[in-house]
Amino acid sequence: MEKKILDVTCGSRTIWFNKHHPAAIYCDKRHEESSRIWKSGDGTSERFCSITPDVVCDFTDLPFPDNTFSLVVWDPPHLLHVGDSSWLVKKYGKLDDNWPQMLHDGFLECMRVLKPDGVLIFKWAESDIPADKVWRAIGEKPLFGHHSGKQSKTFWGCFMKLEEFTNEQKR
Repeated sequence: MEKKILDVTCGSRTIWFNKHHPAAIYCDKRHEESSRIWKSGDGTSERFCSITPDVVCDFTDLPFPDNTFSLVVWDPPHLLHVGDSSWLVKKYGKLDDNWPQMLHDGFLECMRVLKPDGVLIFKWAESDIPADKVWRAIGEKPLFGHHSGKQSKTFWGCFMKLEEFTNEQKR
């Protein structure tokens, strides 16, 4: 099957129902397996985190040609204020102070590898940074989106590579 879908920050593929979908390429900058007793309900439960991308790469510098994928999925790290060895960092990664530039560059890369009229699905947890700051950093708002989660702090947004974006890239 042709690979039409790119997940640029797959992590442990928690958002996927089929974690090995045949039309998808899964990318992450990490390839690691972690097992440890992290703080949990009873304090004794062992947790496992398996990050096994098909391609190891950074979402700000994707190794794919322009206009390759019909769908790009992007669930970047969203945490600033968390310990380096925490379960959340193992599972989702961590941002640094350069996060606005990193997200801006990552957005441009996601749009670059999308085919014209391709769709970017963006997931953002507003734990530390509100979505409106993210939109300012990347320079664009999603076409539409939805808040979800226990406290509605996770935002799902949809972008599309429209002709005007393609023309701006050519300049």
